[in-house]
Amino acid sequence: MELRDLIIAHSEKAYQQYLPHLSIDCVVFGFHDAKLKVLLVKMKSIVQWALPGGYLGKQEELEEAASRILKERTGADNIYLQQFRLFSKCGRSEGFFNGFPEGLWHRQRFVAAGFYALVNYTHVEPVVDAVSDACEWKDINGIPDLIMDHRTILDEALLNLRRELNYKPIGYNLLPEVFTMPELQKLYEIILGRQLNRGNFYRKMMAYDILDKLDETRKGGAHKAPNLYRFNCERYTKALQDGLKEGW
Repeated sequence: MELRDLIIAHSEKAYQQYLPHLSIDCVVFGFHDAKLKVLLVKMKSIVQWALPGGYLGKQEELEEAASRILKERTGADNIYLQQFRLFSKCGRSEGFFNGFPEGLWHRQRFVAAGFYALVNYTHVEPVVDAVSDACEWKDINGIPDLIMDHRTILDEALLNLRRELNYKPIGYNLLPEVFTMPELQKLYEIILGRQLNRGNFYRKMMAYDILDKLDETRKGGAHKAPNLYRFNCERYTKALQDGLKEGW
């Protein structure tokens, strides 16, 4: 079936199943090959790409619905989710559904709850569903054209993530279990959009007391083997709750 036919066929069921006028759009961040990635969806017969999204079930909590949407799209559990803003501009999706029947579920005015998610790239298996042709990771510096106001939502999510670096630890959900300090620094630099002093970064990260240094190094390469670290789950969780004393 074509996308138009699938949307029309889904409309009546949506009225019965979901809360009207509220949608959910998710910005899913991953980190791979020293690059920050965003998971995007390409719907059938549409040139532009989209953020993963969906609707709030009548008996669901908002975060529960966001987790369900991402589970269906990524197959991943225990995703770090953060609601960061509501998007309520008039006519957000009006142009996209021009020519569709009046009274269609999707032609309502929707206020979108924006969530960003931090996931381990290797734990995600992007899912292509009935309305999409592709679900792929895209480099944050090579984002294709997006539908509706999804580029605004993505930019706001990245801005919010940068702000959160000033009072919350970041990395547990993005890096592998074991990593080097340069890998952690590269992640912070990409999110912040600027370079950081190596010595200052090391001192600040160790002062946060959320890392455990392992009694091993990463072998291979021409240079001195770098030390390996992992996040201390208990102290990392406490830092998420209590905040950090010094920002970037």
